[in-house]
Amino acid sequence: MSILWEKSEAWRWLVRRTRDSKSFFVAFATLCGVVPGVIGYGVMQMTSSRNEQLEAHLRKTSRPETAMMGQVNKERLGEFLAELQRKEDTNDRYVAALRGETLTRKPYIRIQPVPKQLDETNQSTGSPTKPVNADQKSSKEGK
Repeated sequence: MSILWEKSEAWRWLVRRTRDSKSFFVAFATLCGVVPGVIGYGVMQMTSSRNEQLEAHLRKTSRPETAMMGQVNKERLGEFLAELQRKEDTNDRYVAALRGETLTRKPYIRIQPVPKQLDETNQSTGSPTKPVNADQKSSKEGK
């Protein structure tokens, strides 16, 4: 692919001009940034809909799953923002996200101890440890 650029006289001219003239370089760089931005903005303006009637119709005819997911996402965001306002520790969310998981639970119940990995072994018995969540832990303590 670089052979096309190296052999092209137009490319060589552009490289020479940007190397020799700082003002040409600034103009060319500005042109390369502004023109795609203007085109993108124009496309977004032409394709976005500000028709209230159309939006109301789409909301009315949406599938139940879509409405349910919207409500769930709103609740999760509200819970997360409330935790941040209360300055609670949210590290378990980050750990779960790194594993590709999502923490779904009853509101305002935190899973503080992060479950150990299944491949870790118990030092004293040599048997694999099983992750324990908050519900299992409380039921074991009650016995």
